[in-house]
Amino acid sequence: MNPMVRIISILSLASVASANALAAPTTVEDTQDVEHVMHAFHQSVVDHDGERLSALFLPQANLFLNVLGDDRLAAARAKLPDAPKVRVSSPAEFAHYVSTTKSALDPVHSHLQVHSDGIIATVYFDFVFNADGKPSNVGNETWQLVKGEQGWRIAAITYSSRIPGSQRTASP
Repeated sequence: MNPMVRIISILSLASVASANALAAPTTVEDTQDVEHVMHAFHQSVVDHDGERLSALFLPQANLFLNVLGDDRLAAARAKLPDAPKVRVSSPAEFAHYVSTTKSALDPVHSHLQVHSDGIIATVYFDFVFNADGKPSNVGNETWQLVKGEQGWRIAAITYSSRIPGSQRTASP
């Protein structure tokens, strides 16, 4: 295996999270490496800190894609017949939601895989997005990150959405 490509287990993320729990983070600390970005993202959502969350993205980043699974699409179309299968959003919209919602948020990431050459990175993982202690969304997620002069930043996020408890649909 190419030594520049890494696969990081969820245990690595947990150790980074516990190591950072005592210090007040700065944007520089948040973006030292991909694991720091993952932890800072999680903590920003939990803390309803849209400003810190926004700082994790490239300033020009404007791509948040939510691809609905068959079950989510059927539920969305029951309410709105023209609901799209692919929803285009932005980091700013997500940061606004995080900052203004009254719900307790806790995104849980598992089966984390990070592939990087030290300049670009892709993170792929399973997630459960909990709101008020209950799963509100489940799926798979991928992030594209770049390492600029100010450290790692998220360039784009794409994630699937399924109703919690539903089965994944296999692609043909």
